Amino acid sequence: MATDIKSYRFKAGFRHEIEVLPLKKLYTEYRDILSQPHRADFYHIFWFQQAPQVHVVDFKPIRNLNNTLLFVNKHQVQTFQKIQKVTGKVLLFTDDFFAKSNDDLLFIRNSILFNDFLDTATFKVSARSNPIIECFTEIEEELVEKEDGHTYDILRNLLHTLLLRCEREYRRLGHYEIKKGADLDYTTLFRDLLNSQYKSLRSVRGYASQINVSEKRLTNATTKTLGKTPKELIDERVMLEAKRLLVHTLYSIKEIGYELGFEEPTNFIKFFKKHAEKTPIEFRESH
Repeated sequence: MATDIKSYRFKAGFRHEIEVLPLKKLYTEYRDILSQPHRADFYHIFWFQQAPQVHVVDFKPIRNLNNTLLFVNKHQVQTFQKIQKVTGKVLLFTDDFFAKSNDDLLFIRNSILFNDFLDTATFKVSARSNPIIECFTEIEEELVEKEDGHTYDILRNLLHTLLLRCEREYRRLGHYEIKKGADLDYTTLFRDLLNSQYKSLRSVRGYASQINVSEKRLTNATTKTLGKTPKELIDERVMLEAKRLLVHTLYSIKEIGYELGFEEPTNFIKFFKKHAEKTPIEFRESH
C-alpha cells in the first residue's frame, strides 16, 4: 500500500493536451501502475470493446462494460483490473485543451457526463451510437495528421461534438438531467469551492458568502438540483476523501483526521462513525 494516492498529470511534450490510446497497450504495458489506486488531472472517456470484469471508480465497482462508454472525471480515484485481454480505446483531455473561455469551462463543469455529485456515467454502444463512434475515430485520425494552423480548432470542435452527442444519448436513455439555470450555476460554483476548500471549511455560511448568496438560497439551489443540502454535500465530500485515505494509504487515523481539518482524532472518529456506521479502523480493515 502506498503512503499516498498516486496522482498523474497529462504527459509532457504534447502540443495539444488530448490523446487517444489503445486500451490493450495500457492494460499490457502499464498494468502494474494502473492496477494501483490513482487519480489524474485530466478527463477519461473509455470505449471498452472487450472489457475487464470490473473497473473501480471511488469504491464503486462498475461491471458489464463490454461495448460500453465510461466517463471518469478528473481527480476521481480509479483502479484498473490486472488483466491483459482488454480491447478498445481511451480518450484523454484536459481543461486547458477544451476550455478556452468561461462558457467552455461552465459547459464541462455542468456536464452530466463528468459530475462528482452524480453516478459515474456509462452507456452501451448501439447502432444509434454510430455518430459518437465516428467522432471518436475522427479525433484519433486528426491526431496523426500533420500539424497545421487548423489542427487545434478541428480537434476541439470534434471533442465538443463528441461530448454533446454523448450527453444527448445519455439523456435518451433516461438518466438524470440537470436543468440549466441559476440553481445549477450556484450549485456548480459551490461544488468548485467545495473541492478546493473541504479540508478547511465545513460551514454552509462560509461557502454561501463566497458565492454572494444567503445560506437559504444556496440550500434551495442544491436541493432543487441534486436533492441534497449543502451540509450533506460537504459531509459527503469529506467522507469520500477520508475513505480514499483510509483504504489507499498508510496514514494513521490521527494523520488522516488532521489532513481533513480535524484537530482532535476523537472528533474525526465521531464524524466518520456517524456517516459510515463504522469507525475508521473498522472501515479500513473491511477493505
